Amino acid sequence: MKLLLFCGVVLSCAVGWSADYLMEGGDIGRTGWLRGDKSFTVDNVRGMKLLWKTKLDSQAREMHNLFPPLIATGVDTKAGKKEVLVVAGISDDIFAVDALTGTQLWRKHFDNTWAPGGNGRSGGTLCPGGQLAVPAMGMTGPGKYTIYAVAWDGRLWQLNAADGTEVAPAEKFIPPNGKPYALNLLKGVVYASTAQGCGGVTHMFLSFDLKTKRTSTFLPSGGGLWGRRGVAMSPDGTVYMGTGDGQFDPENGHLGNGLVAVKADETGELKLAGYYGPSNADWLWKRDLDINVSPMSFDHKGRHFVAGTSKECRVWLLDRDEFGGDDHRTPLYRTPLICNDIAHYAAQGVWGAMAFWEDAKGDGWLAVPFYGPVSTHLHAPIELSRPALGGVATFRLEQKSGKWQLTPAWISKDIGPAEEAIQANGVLFTYVAGEDVRVTFPDRAWDEKPAGFTGSGQRIAGSTFARVYAMDAATGKELWSSGDTITSWNHFSGMSGANGKVYLPTFDGTLYCFGIGK
Repeated sequence: MKLLLFCGVVLSCAVGWSADYLMEGGDIGRTGWLRGDKSFTVDNVRGMKLLWKTKLDSQAREMHNLFPPLIATGVDTKAGKKEVLVVAGISDDIFAVDALTGTQLWRKHFDNTWAPGGNGRSGGTLCPGGQLAVPAMGMTGPGKYTIYAVAWDGRLWQLNAADGTEVAPAEKFIPPNGKPYALNLLKGVVYASTAQGCGGVTHMFLSFDLKTKRTSTFLPSGGGLWGRRGVAMSPDGTVYMGTGDGQFDPENGHLGNGLVAVKADETGELKLAGYYGPSNADWLWKRDLDINVSPMSFDHKGRHFVAGTSKECRVWLLDRDEFGGDDHRTPLYRTPLICNDIAHYAAQGVWGAMAFWEDAKGDGWLAVPFYGPVSTHLHAPIELSRPALGGVATFRLEQKSGKWQLTPAWISKDIGPAEEAIQANGVLFTYVAGEDVRVTFPDRAWDEKPAGFTGSGQRIAGSTFARVYAMDAATGKELWSSGDTITSWNHFSGMSGANGKVYLPTFDGTLYCFGIGK
């Protein structure tokens, strides 16, 4: 008997113990919770091993190359039903890979209608040019999936996951040479955000209605919207994202260093739906402590939550129905610092993606991967170490005396700068990218020789290799790691997983697949 579970409209689904991973974070809320996937257990992940690795012909640009694969099960191909991985490459390529064997099934290279000409901010690590948004997928019928991807020239492509053929002509969506982040998809509308000013493209929310072919934008007049998992959404269509460095002055229309909510009106135009500014938003702006992480939207015990974090390295818990309270400055709860006691804007703080899940008892949890030393302000009942390089901190979402709070649960061992987190059936996966995270000049005395510029070239030379970890989600105990199996690293990419397998792409164009041993 097959159990078909739909979450929303085109999110993740499970067929028996098969699960899809159709967008970054696994669902529209960007929670990283593989809710329907029972293939991983605390016991069987101890036997994980490298199942295959495959080299894809994607050309790196600056420090970027491949992005984490999306996963569709039971795709009707000419060779029968297959579990298909869809991998985006920065060189304007989409690859389809057989999840069982690692064999490339097809490749689509986007033709470019835009000629590079240095419009606006271009080049360098921040603006490498190319396909920068992780696509999204929609299940359009049994065994049928459509891929939605944005090319370097800003056009939105729609491809058949079975063979890479075009489902519809490419449409203008985003100005060319911008920097969009992972796409989201709900009820026939594709959503995105942009940042960094690449190509002269301003910082904004965007939507594209697949039926009307209409694009809408909303400009929060703050810094870039650069959470790597892209905008988060709630089932009612409200879109959430943190804003980067900029003044928080809502009376004059400036929503920098805040969490912003927008929603389409009856005509499809994106309108401001709510906003929250931390009490120290101006201080965050002046210290370059952007709200640089995709927020999470999730429901728990009848309440509607949003959780956000930043380089500052604490979590804000908000009620979606009373977003920041009457003054737009009041969260439900604000954690102590998790890391970054020195308030440094680089190589410390949260840079990847959080995870939310409910355990078998229905209790809520949050995991926060972080860079740098754990804060002296954070203590937990279980401390496997006091990380100096980075790790993961988890919290229980609890209601005490009628108020919601995030209670520290455990702190991982010192694994290094931890990136994204995903959770499946009691197992928490995270990874350390292995990239050289130095982006600033070290302090020096007046008579010391200046250090070299930490641009892409030097950072590439200083990067090593990535490592994937599986931890007990209840205790933080390490269950398995990839060790030194991976021989390259990645930058602002990610990992994904489903159906007993975890995937990590690397800078050298290799896709690694680790799975449950047999």
